[in-house]
Amino acid sequence: MSKKKHDDVVPSAHRDNAREDAMNEAAGEPKPRKQATSPELGLVGMLRWAWTQLTSMRTALMLLLLLAVAAVPGSLFPQRVQDDFAVQTWIEDNPTWGPILDALQFFDVYSSFWFSAIYLLLFISLIGCIIPRARKHWQQMTTPPPRTPKRLQRLPEYGALELDDDGPAPEQALEDAAKALKKRRYRVEVRPNEDGTGSVGAERGYLKEVGNIIFHVSLVGVLICVALGSLFSYRGQKVIVEDEGFVNALAAYDNFYPGSWFSEDQLDPFSIQLNGFDRTFDRQLDGEGEPSEGFGSAIDFTADVTVQDGADAEPEETTLRVNHPVTLGGANLYLVGNGYAPVVTIRDGEGEVAFSGPVITRPDDGTYTSMMVMKAPDANPEQLGLQGLFLPTAVDAGDGMAVSVDPELGNPELHLNSYYGDLGLDEGLPQNVYVLETDDLDVLNSREVDAGGIVLAPGETQELPDGLGEIEFHEVQDYIAIDITYNPGQVGVLIFSIVATLGLIASLFMRRRRIWVTVERTSEGRTLATYGLLSRGEDFTLRDENIALRRQLESMWPVRPSASTTEE
Repeated sequence: MSKKKHDDVVPSAHRDNAREDAMNEAAGEPKPRKQATSPELGLVGMLRWAWTQLTSMRTALMLLLLLAVAAVPGSLFPQRVQDDFAVQTWIEDNPTWGPILDALQFFDVYSSFWFSAIYLLLFISLIGCIIPRARKHWQQMTTPPPRTPKRLQRLPEYGALELDDDGPAPEQALEDAAKALKKRRYRVEVRPNEDGTGSVGAERGYLKEVGNIIFHVSLVGVLICVALGSLFSYRGQKVIVEDEGFVNALAAYDNFYPGSWFSEDQLDPFSIQLNGFDRTFDRQLDGEGEPSEGFGSAIDFTADVTVQDGADAEPEETTLRVNHPVTLGGANLYLVGNGYAPVVTIRDGEGEVAFSGPVITRPDDGTYTSMMVMKAPDANPEQLGLQGLFLPTAVDAGDGMAVSVDPELGNPELHLNSYYGDLGLDEGLPQNVYVLETDDLDVLNSREVDAGGIVLAPGETQELPDGLGEIEFHEVQDYIAIDITYNPGQVGVLIFSIVATLGLIASLFMRRRRIWVTVERTSEGRTLATYGLLSRGEDFTLRDENIALRRQLESMWPVRPSASTTEE
């Protein structure tokens, strides 16, 4: 091209810049540097970049780890949904950090804004990973196998078979090779040439990626079911004394922990009544007739109950045992505790009944030595409180002490101290029914005062000092503690967890493999079949696949032994 023509093509602005640069270089002045300007992303570009970062697998793994870390405070600090009284006590005991942590929702971890944000981002990230990955995999599954390489001998596994003179023609050999690969569960495409030769492309192992996608989809399903369980589940505890019952109503629970979106309408009507309770203890003796090492230890607990699943259902008798729950109204009822409930009547100084009924005791050891507390705030002229021990089989231990030597009712006794004064119940503050605060109370009965402690057997009565009343011990009943749980997402969690495990197994143990077989004629006019194998990733069994394929082909064709070779 001539100079004139070149000037006609180059824009005038470029020519002027070039002349200016040449003049500056001639004058010894440095060439001015042009500042690079980065392109502006704009709002749409920023949103696209943020979406790409959020839906990457690395971000999903980081969010999963962050979710596990965010759940740690839930096990370090008391949670309001489980025990509001413990939360208030913790805040009062820590006046500096308590209000700060409460403002940051450390006592409501699983419903906090930061835990919910991490959970939601993880959910979105997983979905954003799955959808494009599934779309891409679908395209791969519907796309024919890759074209046949020109040099199969360069593949990790390679082999060649030269057929005898009476062997099949190249056209038939192609069809035979395709059938053999189909039997080995390969997706096959035959690529014939005009002269009868050609190649076969085969591929299998798509279930490996399918398993990976199923695993991630199941993980999303687990997250959804866990969220549903957290929002709509409830859990409660109830202590039922013998011959008493429980109706599934909110006011009937001793403790109740609802989900974030729980509604009282979720409580299906059902009832349970305790008819009797049986404890089985080890009573084995050794060869000398002495108690064995495990003598007296618990073996089994069985509660005979009558249940009614629904207002119109017929009552049914069944048994409730440890690790064998009863399902009523979609909720599972577990037997989690038991003990003795002495039936006691307390009369005040005016002869009126201030307390009467069974008292729930808390077993402290294997012999069912149990703590018990009684409060009579309606007693006159002074409020009364009693605390002490219930001993199922009491024996004298000396120095005025008694211990229980067996968990069964051999010699039941009450050993109590009594107090009078303000119990603190009139202030309306919640109290633990199993604890009696005696710091502001005056002692009536105790081993440390002249009146001594209270020791009662069934059927006995003892008057309190100063004419403040009396206590009567009637009999002993059994009680059970049940845990009632309702979680609409637990079945889904189980199903998705099993499916996720199967998908993970498929993704770990299945191999993505490709095989190409070419068929051509030799210079002698015979048919030569060559094949090569390739695996995606490390595959230590690819050699075994080579041997198996070769045996299958040799069983179909008459092969020349001298020319049958395989790359080692």
